Amino acid sequence: MDYNPIAGLNMRKESLWLPEESFQSFPNYRRSLFATPQRLRNRILSRANVQEEVEMKARSKAGMKRTLNWWDLMWFGLGAVIGAGIFVITGQEANGTGGPAIIISYGLAGASAMLSVFCYTEFAVEIPVAGGSFAYLRVELGDFIAFIGAGNIVLEYMVGGAAVARGWTSYFATLINKEPSQVRILTNLQTGYNQLDPIAVGILLATGAIAIWSTQGTSYLNWIATLVNMFIIAFIIIAGLAHAKAENYKPFLPYGVRGIFSAASVLFFSYLGFDAVSTMAEETKNPGRDIPIGLLGSMTICMVVYVLMALTLCLMVPTSEISKDAAFSTAFQTVGMNWAKYVVALGALKGITTVLLVSAVGQARYLTHIARTHLIPPWFALVNKRTQTPANATATMVLATAIIAFFTELDILGNLLSLSSLFIFFLVAVGILVRRYYIPGVTTRKNGILFVTFLSIIISSSIVIAAYWGLSAKGWILYAVFVPVWFLGTLGLAVCVPQVRTPMVWGVPLVPWVPSLSVALNMFLLGTLDKLSFIRFGIWTAVILVYYFLFGLHASYDTAINQKREFAQYKLEEAEEEGQNLKTVKPATQLMNTIPTPQGMNTIPTPQGMNTIPAPQEMNTIPLPQEMNSIPVPQENTVPVLQEMTTIPLAQEVDTIPVAQELNTIPSPRP
Repeated sequence: MDYNPIAGLNMRKESLWLPEESFQSFPNYRRSLFATPQRLRNRILSRANVQEEVEMKARSKAGMKRTLNWWDLMWFGLGAVIGAGIFVITGQEANGTGGPAIIISYGLAGASAMLSVFCYTEFAVEIPVAGGSFAYLRVELGDFIAFIGAGNIVLEYMVGGAAVARGWTSYFATLINKEPSQVRILTNLQTGYNQLDPIAVGILLATGAIAIWSTQGTSYLNWIATLVNMFIIAFIIIAGLAHAKAENYKPFLPYGVRGIFSAASVLFFSYLGFDAVSTMAEETKNPGRDIPIGLLGSMTICMVVYVLMALTLCLMVPTSEISKDAAFSTAFQTVGMNWAKYVVALGALKGITTVLLVSAVGQARYLTHIARTHLIPPWFALVNKRTQTPANATATMVLATAIIAFFTELDILGNLLSLSSLFIFFLVAVGILVRRYYIPGVTTRKNGILFVTFLSIIISSSIVIAAYWGLSAKGWILYAVFVPVWFLGTLGLAVCVPQVRTPMVWGVPLVPWVPSLSVALNMFLLGTLDKLSFIRFGIWTAVILVYYFLFGLHASYDTAINQKREFAQYKLEEAEEEGQNLKTVKPATQLMNTIPTPQGMNTIPTPQGMNTIPAPQEMNTIPLPQEMNSIPVPQENTVPVLQEMTTIPLAQEVDTIPVAQELNTIPSPRP
């Protein structure tokens, strides 16, 4: 009997909205609210296990089809990453923040993204479920931290999809020889939210419908569109460099070193999307091989392409003349290649469309797995049996994204998206360190204390460096102090604390250095973002915490308690089943080298090479020589005849067994 921790949950099956016991009556809910401190303590300290996360797929009522290989994942990665970031954000940051040094900004943002890719890849291989970083954080950092991460994952995808859709409108306007403002609806709302964008809403709904239709179909459309897009990118680089002017690279640092890092924190948005690939582990044929190749391969290609495209743009046009809406199209128009702007605009539209397509796939799988834990209603976890895609989650996320895209300007969305994403990647890097160095019940008390100490040093020194950068325009003293502190914290972890877990298939190299550097870089880039982004981030975090304390905490607590009850019931039934088996007499033919009871039989089995020895019809016991009145049966081959016996009684009055003339002994059974 196999245990399924999901199938027997004690929930009201007729409801997929708040089906947990805490919400079945007002008195229940009131008692739950009064128990919030105890339940919060339980959720903070609880950590899911990998098997639970994998078997949680049963809550979706239907499975997702395993159809993807490394080729599909690599094209999904390229399609998810190369889009609005490079085609829209590049112009915004080159003209106003980074200048020609934006190529260094792209390199820094890419290095930080690659470190995060290493961390995501190990998790995706070890925990191959649709939950992505939410599932990873739940296993390593516990339910509460995972929920904070989950809220920001949802924000990341909604804001990211909205920003990309607004970028789609800008390039579409270029394609039809209009300004972006001419295809939007101007209103009297607050600046930044006053240009309504119905075109962005339309493209979001279209890509959402395709994502619901089929994952494999989405994959085919994605790699075909991305292939076309790569040819157009090659055209941009080659044709653009043919019109390059070295003097456009002067001055190289118009905004100083601070401009490089400020641009890098926003350009990090250009690399987002790779985490969507990790959510497809549940639909990947061979996650251990396909995910590392797909993720690392696509990110490497993206880094090279981005640096080359940024270099080309800044050599074509002075950064002060670069358009902030459709940078590459207007750049070709500036150098006299009017016809080329249509090719570029078409390529940009294809690239942005694939980003929206992959985003619709990835964001729905995040929401699906969050719903499987009952942190949000399980209705969102349902997988459509016909399309084998999470239709409910996809439709919900697309509609929410469309509402944001309808109102909000791109620059607001870009900063908020980078902040949310960097925070998630910081948590995932911490999760890798916890996974490698700490297992409850395995890590010794001494090593546990050392691990917490060194991890605290790494995180706190990273926060100080980031805060000093954000708050102080000049000065270097704290950098000289806390960069060595970070280094010593990482060195101490590497030397003094042994790793307690080794990845079974693929793992992050150079642990703890790679995840520790990821922690530091993500935190540093956070420190370069603007104040308003942190205020919006704080408001969003407060909103999701209110929801958590009113609903999510109690739903997930009830689910965990019911799961424990089901497991206890399973163990009880298993024990009863094993006890019943001990009382059952197994047929003699199922065991080797045992002596069957003579009742109902008239033969005694003999060793190989012999037939059987006829026994008297009137006997029901096997006599032995005079000194024995029973036949001992070897313990390991015992056949219980009666519950209290392990031997077969023999008749007292008989001391021989009639055998064939050529035999006068009965060979003992082989042990």
